[in-house]
Amino acid sequence: MGELEARARTGDVDAWSALYAQHYSTVFRQIRYLCGDRVLAEELAQETFAQAMTACRRYDGRRAFAGWMYGIALNVVRKHWRKHRNRSRAMERYEHLDIGRARVEDPDGSHLRRERSRVLYDVLDELPPRWREAFILREIQGLSTAEAAERLGISNANVAVRVTRARSRIRDELSRRGWLEENGAPA
Repeated sequence: MGELEARARTGDVDAWSALYAQHYSTVFRQIRYLCGDRVLAEELAQETFAQAMTACRRYDGRRAFAGWMYGIALNVVRKHWRKHRNRSRAMERYEHLDIGRARVEDPDGSHLRRERSRVLYDVLDELPPRWREAFILREIQGLSTAEAAERLGISNANVAVRVTRARSRIRDELSRRGWLEENGAPA
């Protein structure tokens, strides 16, 4: 455990401020990938740090502080998913989805990309949480299998299995909805 983390455990506000500054952007980015909505990700990131602050005495330094924070963030997102299963709310959440693609002057193409993202996140919302988390970390966020395994607290092989199952279910569902051809090509 580093000096900053040790000071934060004792309630040192300056240490928490420094840890917040160091880790906020990566925690926010992870949550944004998981939920697909910037405003919601900001709220959940704040909740993550609030929970970390109240649980700081339980941080024992056996794993990296960033990994501990990712675990809390993942639990905050899981809790949010459990609370918000309503389909109409899911559609509202993904209406203004922007996952970092370049803006294009073609309104039809821009609409199609937004609709594809909305459909993808709608399908992701239907997956079992363990599959969804692994898929998002590996395939959307672009983490390596080892990085995803560390954040999820599972083995590399388990990440690979979860991603494979998620990918298969997503492919089947996108085909069923008419977004993919039988050969997996975009419709």
